[in-house]
Amino acid sequence: MLEARALTKRYHGSAAANAVSFRVAPGEVLGLLGPNGAGKSTTLQMLCGLLEPSAGEVLYRGEPIGADLVAHKRRLGLVPEEPIFYSYLSGREHLQLVGRLRGLAETTLDARIERFLSLLQLLPHQSAAIESYSKGMRQKLAIAGALLHDPEIVLFDEAESGLDLTSALVFRALIARLAERGKIVLYSSHVLEIVERVCSRALILREGRVQAELELLRARSLDAGRSLEAVFRQLAVGPEIEATAGGLADAMSLA
Repeated sequence: MLEARALTKRYHGSAAANAVSFRVAPGEVLGLLGPNGAGKSTTLQMLCGLLEPSAGEVLYRGEPIGADLVAHKRRLGLVPEEPIFYSYLSGREHLQLVGRLRGLAETTLDARIERFLSLLQLLPHQSAAIESYSKGMRQKLAIAGALLHDPEIVLFDEAESGLDLTSALVFRALIARLAERGKIVLYSSHVLEIVERVCSRALILREGRVQAELELLRARSLDAGRSLEAVFRQLAVGPEIEATAGGLADAMSLA
């Protein structure tokens, strides 16, 4: 269980996040929904230990993450809104760097990198410098890097930014697979439709405060058969999307 207790972050007297509280259990996908400046990214950064709260605390399995922040960061996978790369590295070199920093064995790392690059259609570009990658390619590389070490907690901040339609649908199916495998997943977005489709619950944030908490599973199950996305997935690329998402989830545990 990941828990936020009255998380608050102030800058020069102004609260970017104000007494934000919630719990997320393994197998849940919690959406953070709100306009730009609502406090979503600030909340995610405090959950990761990248920002120290001005007040409140984050707990994992009942223990404050500050008791062993290094251990907490080891169990995390984060895709920020604007991923940062060493642009002179190639895609493969970036993943090698991430995997080695995470302490993965070389044979395990090589197997996972090969699988991720292949499934994300980055294999033809594996030796090219990241500076030559499109926005969507960079986003897929960031997703691969976040999942490479098979994290217990996965946080996505506007992670669909730059993805084409098929890649976005693969990504949404992947989130469901992560939840099925018992991961704790948080997804931050300002797009209602995306949160509605991928999350089991959602918090609506405004000016740093939680305005409401919504249960989305029932609403999604009632509407799924009528949505444009459901029709597109069924008629166009549904089986391929599920197969790719399943492959990506499997790639996380390759030895």
